[in-house]
Amino acid sequence: MIKIWTDGSCLGNPGPGGWAFVATDGTNTAERSGGERNTTNNRMELMAVISALTAARKHKAIEIHTDSQYVKNGMQSWMKNWKKNNWRTADKKPVKNQDLWIKLDELSQNIELHWVWVRGHNGEEYNERCDELARTYAEKLK
Repeated sequence: MIKIWTDGSCLGNPGPGGWAFVATDGTNTAERSGGERNTTNNRMELMAVISALTAARKHKAIEIHTDSQYVKNGMQSWMKNWKKNNWRTADKKPVKNQDLWIKLDELSQNIELHWVWVRGHNGEEYNERCDELARTYAEKLK
């Protein structure tokens, strides 16, 4: 199983933002980052996972490590009802970042995803590296 750590960062909210992921199969490690000039932290958290799943599309079992409760809860708890309610929240409002949630839903089909929440800024090596990459990319967009 491939393990992937993801993170998003935003300088201001909205503002310039970056996303990053680090993936390892235990032998090889790869990292990627990107960003947008005017975005939000939640969009960057989602983009990190979307980019990671896109890069790892040949893998059928993936363990995602994220410090984003928003992404983890969205995928594990909220999405089922959002889809059932035509992408509306429990209080009948449109789901924020719906375009990215739909993309993430599409990418997660036919993959065995395991979600692991990690505390951000807590010394976990790959989480810290993702944070550094995402912040560095956001800084470049200022």
